[in-house]
Amino acid sequence: MAFPSLTIGDLTARIPIIQGGMGVGISLSRLASAVANEGGIGVIAGAMIGMKEPDIATNPLEANLRALRREIEKARESTQGIIGVNIMVALTTFREMVCTAVSSKADLIFSGAGLPLDLPRLFLDTCEKHKEQFKTKLVPIVSSGRAATILAKKWLMKTGLAPDAYVVEGPKAGGHLGFSREHIDDPDFALEKLIPEVVEAVKPIEDKVGRHIPVIAAGGIYTGEDIKNFMDLGASGVQMGTRFVATKECDADERFKQAYINARKEDVVIIKSPVGMPGRALFNGFIESMMEGKKKPFKCVFHCVTTCKQEKTPYCIAAALVNAMKGNLERGFAFCGANVGRVNAILSVKELIGSLQQEFDQKLASICKS
Repeated sequence: MAFPSLTIGDLTARIPIIQGGMGVGISLSRLASAVANEGGIGVIAGAMIGMKEPDIATNPLEANLRALRREIEKARESTQGIIGVNIMVALTTFREMVCTAVSSKADLIFSGAGLPLDLPRLFLDTCEKHKEQFKTKLVPIVSSGRAATILAKKWLMKTGLAPDAYVVEGPKAGGHLGFSREHIDDPDFALEKLIPEVVEAVKPIEDKVGRHIPVIAAGGIYTGEDIKNFMDLGASGVQMGTRFVATKECDADERFKQAYINARKEDVVIIKSPVGMPGRALFNGFIESMMEGKKKPFKCVFHCVTTCKQEKTPYCIAAALVNAMKGNLERGFAFCGANVGRVNAILSVKELIGSLQQEFDQKLASICKS
């Protein structure tokens, strides 16, 4: 049977798969539109999206906003499907990036790396400024039922708006993690426990606003069987990042993708990021030198993350991730999910989704037989 669809407000994706927004420059218009063309939700990552702009060092705000507008436009030219944008709360340009994504008519904004308390106000302000009722859906990324409840209460109290959906990101995700170091491997914080908790927490919010609010499972989801398992726990869909890096359409350099192919389970490490959060990455010489206490002095020109303090930071996270995206892994590193060691081939997005569908069907068939 076909995948069940995923409905968020008046948007319906044919398959319940959201491609995670991966920065810096890993998921741009090429990958996002490919996923959207296959019936999923493609997501452009906003973090340092203007990295290739000629004025990124001298005028980072305008460079990033210009690049964001262009990537949304390029995605629209390549697909009639659903396109979202991931915008981290911790970005110094958060306000401007949100307003640009809304006015550029992104279908959804996914926002984490902090609680996006101001997201609905920025949305309404953009509508008022342009004298247009935009339809962008607002989807916060949370890591607990408590966070989901607090966020909805504050949104409703200040603006009357509630989240259109929630992404629940567990501790097996790649990149920056919304968990303390000691909770990452604690089974009490596993995604399998978080999903039912958040689904339950969302029910009173749904009752209050009179509509369904989908809960999306994210972090460590690898197979079609995983998709079925999390939907059985109450999730309406899943978000996947690592699997989409190893696709022909991914916007990263081929050397970045090859690092995923070559990765073993034991190569995955948890690092302390300059932004003040733990992160999951592939161990390499760059990370080894950081763990040994070495520093790479730099002058901050990007001013990209509010929580990054240059005087206490051993390296520039933006520069390291830009270098990695370009394939210069000796001068940076690759973020990854916990299951990166299972990646062994580069597929097209179409082939990947086809294999996920097949695995989903096999799991369903095994349940029917039992």
